[in-house]
Amino acid sequence: MSNKHLFIGAILFLGLCPSIQAQEQLTIEDCFNRKYFPQRLSGVQWIPNSHKFSQVVGEALVATDPYSKKNDTIFTVAQLNETLALDDARVRAVPAVTWKDETSLWFMAGNKMFLYNVPAKSAVLKRKTGNGVEAIEVSPASMNIATVENSNLYIHSAYGSRKITEDGGNGIVYGQSVHRNEFGINGGLFWNSEGTKLAFYRMDETRVTEYPLLDIGSKPGKSSQIRYPMAGDSSHTVTIGIFNTYTEEIIYLNTSGPYDQYLTNLTWGPDGLLYLAWVNREQNKMQLRRYNVSTGQMDKLMFEETHSKYVEPEHGPVFLPDNSGDFIWFSERNGFDHLYLYSGNKPAEELTSGNWEVTRFIGFDKNGEGFYFESTKESPLERHAYYQRLRDKDHKSRKITSLAGTHNVLMNAQAGMYMDIFTSRKVPLRYSVYKTDGTVLNTIFESANPIEGFGLGEIKIEPVFVNGVALYTRTFLPSNFDPSRKYPVVVYVYGGPHAQMITESWLGGANLWFHYMAENGYIVYTVDNRGSAHRGLEFENATFRQLGNVEMTDQLAALSALKQLPYIDSNRIGVHGWSFGGFMTTSLMTKHPEVFKVGVAGGPVIDWNYYEIMYTERYMDKPSENPEGYNQANLLKSAGNLQGRLLMIHGTDDDVVVWQHSLMYLKENVKNMNANLDYYVYPGHKHNVVGPDRAHLYKKISLYFFDYL
Repeated sequence: MSNKHLFIGAILFLGLCPSIQAQEQLTIEDCFNRKYFPQRLSGVQWIPNSHKFSQVVGEALVATDPYSKKNDTIFTVAQLNETLALDDARVRAVPAVTWKDETSLWFMAGNKMFLYNVPAKSAVLKRKTGNGVEAIEVSPASMNIATVENSNLYIHSAYGSRKITEDGGNGIVYGQSVHRNEFGINGGLFWNSEGTKLAFYRMDETRVTEYPLLDIGSKPGKSSQIRYPMAGDSSHTVTIGIFNTYTEEIIYLNTSGPYDQYLTNLTWGPDGLLYLAWVNREQNKMQLRRYNVSTGQMDKLMFEETHSKYVEPEHGPVFLPDNSGDFIWFSERNGFDHLYLYSGNKPAEELTSGNWEVTRFIGFDKNGEGFYFESTKESPLERHAYYQRLRDKDHKSRKITSLAGTHNVLMNAQAGMYMDIFTSRKVPLRYSVYKTDGTVLNTIFESANPIEGFGLGEIKIEPVFVNGVALYTRTFLPSNFDPSRKYPVVVYVYGGPHAQMITESWLGGANLWFHYMAENGYIVYTVDNRGSAHRGLEFENATFRQLGNVEMTDQLAALSALKQLPYIDSNRIGVHGWSFGGFMTTSLMTKHPEVFKVGVAGGPVIDWNYYEIMYTERYMDKPSENPEGYNQANLLKSAGNLQGRLLMIHGTDDDVVVWQHSLMYLKENVKNMNANLDYYVYPGHKHNVVGPDRAHLYKKISLYFFDYL
């Protein structure tokens, strides 16, 4: 699973279940009913050069004053449609808007972009794209739009629309994410600050083997092809083009090197040069390179980072607002993700340090003399925001958030204030506005507890120590918990890189299905083992070249500690996980069959030889370089050990962990005459079962534990 896909797989599972009606028994359907989510504000963003912020309230876009909490209507859907009618456009709901300045904003209505003047309450049609847009990026400065349509690049400007490439399709991909969304890549179109030059990805996948997906929606079924580069095989080739809107010419950067190198974290500098992080296929070397976009040649090799296991750049340089060209860089070179200042030819200056991670760069203060960041400094379970002066030699930071929990800060440096979106196990969501000196202005909104009337059981979060390392655990107890009884346990497992299951946030980072199982008489238990996120590089890369081994050691050690409690029924232990968690579930069921009675594995990796290059080779090296590691992690080898009941589930259109994984496992169990494996597929679903079918999925999972555990 790519980092993003893995992470998104975990979050989709963990985010779709939040609450219940008072005095009613919790049901599976309740878990997926949106009225039981914590209430949240919609479309919140600060208005430039103002102390107000905009938000969507019902059918209106409003400006909210945090001092008085008064809402002034900017427009309603009806008013907007009346204005748009002149250009034969219409919206069904308040569109996603982006503020250009304090009096104007822009939005898309279908394939038309409008600039809306707030005082005049008028909309001007600025650009029009084609239909069937596959990717889009708007320059706020020039209002030029770059799109991918029918696999080719288009530029839409004041002079009309122009197609700028001709060879898209048939294995050539323009303007979209590359390297399967690894390395923090979330798109493929990048305007410079003036909106006059566009950097874009061109990915040539013709070396990559085609992989078939079956569409059963027609008679007969049809096969569609995707390009899926499996570990050790041929990869794609990525190049970076620059389109100049003045000359209407494209040049390609001279990123000379192996065809399968990785080009990541594209960032325009204030000097008009383009920066990118180059990573070799082995992923043990990174170079930050600077390119002249007029010639396409590398202007300067800024610096290089190497590691014996892997490097993993996920953030481009953050340039100081003084236009000096100095920048801040994220690096794990000293074991934890921290910030470093690069200034001219001076050695890098470590701005933050300690056995904790910086998780987000929030922004600079009004004068550019200091910056705000988010980190795990208080606890790996929490997120707090801090302020630090940029040039202070002691590098002392000041914490600007207080309550224990998870803080997401939206900074308005110009107005000297910020919005703190806060959650904890006791607080569903709270929006408060503070001055940057820590003075609270107002609590704008606080969600009611959506599950208050259900009287659900306790959620405990506590560490367990394994060989001196603290592993955080989360336990859901039934509301009628009786310590004199014996309870079966369902272990929910993920365990892979770039995901953290347990946080000091609403429901401890879980969802209502955990409460649902607890209310049906189960203890639901989770541990974040070594290999998971936000505990430092050594904690994460302990699994290098041996995926599944260290993770299982930690899972079993934590479970052993749980089983010492008098109310745990050690003979009735189940396990469930999806994606990397499906791999872990299957591993635990077959490599430690004496421990687990029942398992449910969704979308599991069975053989890492069949998983994609970028993720697999980072953590396992190539199959030819690490045959023992691949062999030990190959779950086909241990399929004959299955003793308990295992339900395996897969989406037929899964383009992350392809369907072939679980089908191979099913075939192996048939060959072994092992009837303990049950199998279920969701036709047409990709890596996650979403939409109306999700409630069906978790009804299926729950019933399996009810029947066999």
